[in-house]
Amino acid sequence: MSRLIVSPGDVDFTSVGRRDYHVKFEHPTLWGHYLVPVTVVVGAAAEAGKGLVAIGSTHGNEYEGPVAIKHLLHDLDAHTVTGRLILIPVLNASAFAAGTRDTPDDGMNLNRAFPGDPAGSITRRFAAFINDQVFPHVHVVIDLHAGGRVARFPMVSSFHHVADPEQRRGMEACARGFGVPFVMIYQDQTPGLLTSTAERLGKITIGSEFGWGMAVNATGVSMSIQGILTAAAVHGIIAGDPPTNAHCPAAEQKMIDSSNPACSMLAPFAGHFEPIVALGAHVVAGQRLGWLHDFNHIDAPPHSLDAPHDGYIVCQAWHAEVIKGQVITQVAIETAWS
Repeated sequence: MSRLIVSPGDVDFTSVGRRDYHVKFEHPTLWGHYLVPVTVVVGAAAEAGKGLVAIGSTHGNEYEGPVAIKHLLHDLDAHTVTGRLILIPVLNASAFAAGTRDTPDDGMNLNRAFPGDPAGSITRRFAAFINDQVFPHVHVVIDLHAGGRVARFPMVSSFHHVADPEQRRGMEACARGFGVPFVMIYQDQTPGLLTSTAERLGKITIGSEFGWGMAVNATGVSMSIQGILTAAAVHGIIAGDPPTNAHCPAAEQKMIDSSNPACSMLAPFAGHFEPIVALGAHVVAGQRLGWLHDFNHIDAPPHSLDAPHDGYIVCQAWHAEVIKGQVITQVAIETAWS
C-alpha cells in the first residue's frame, strides 16, 4: 500500500475517495521524521464536521487497537463508505517503535498532552494534530486502549459524565456496540485526556480497555472491530446494517461507575499484590479482595484489601510489585442506563 508523505496541515479530509498518508512530524534530534499512518475515506454523502475517527496506540505498548484498525484498513470496502471515516492505527509512532507507554523523546504521556501544541515537544505535536486537524471533521471519536503493563481490566468501553443528555445517550449506544460486558463511566479529573478533550467539544467519544500485558488479546481485537463498524453503520458513515454482535448480549451488559475516588483502592505502602478475587467479579462491601505483602517486614502479616462497597472488580494491578499510592484494584458501582 503506497502512502503519501505529508505535513499535518496537508491531509485532505474533504475530497471524496480514499487516501492513505504518512503524516510527518519532525524528529526532535535526528534529521528525519516520525511517520504516523492516517487513512481518510470520504463518501459522497459526507457532511462538514461529521465523521468517525478510530485511534490506536495513544500509548505505545497497547496493541489491540493498532491490530484491529490495521485489519480494517485491508478489509474495508471503500465503496461502502458514505460519510467520513478516519483510521489511525498508530498515533504515537515514537512510543510504539520503542514499545513503551510514554514517548521516549520527551518522557510525556500522550494521553495527558491534549489539546497539544503544534510548536511543542513531539508528544504535544501528535496531540495537536488530532485536536486541530482531525477533530473538526468528525463527531464520533473512538480511542482504543489496553492495560499495557499497568493494569488488567475486563473488556470495557468507557466515557465520562457529561451534562448533555443527548450526548450521553449517544455515547452509551456507541459504547454498547462493542459487545463488552461492562460500559464504564470513569473519573474526569486527569488533565490532558484525549477523550475528555473530545467530549468537551460535544463529540460522541468512547475510550476502552481491550487487553493487558503488552500482548494481543483476540477478543479485544474482535470487539474493537465490531465497535468501530457498528458506530460507523449507526452514524451513517458506512452503508448497511451494523455487524451482528458476536460478544456479550445487550441484555447482559452492565453500566458501571468508577468515577468516585472511593472506588479506587490505593497501596498504603510499596509491596506485592496478591489478588484473590477474579477480574470482573461481583463483590460485596467488606469482602476481602486481596492481600498486600511487605517483604521488608517478612514477619508482619499481609495487609487485607477489603471492598469499600458492593460492585464489580474492573481493575487489578498487572505486576505483583506495586508502589505506594498506586491503584491496585477498583470496585465500580453498578448504575442505571440513561
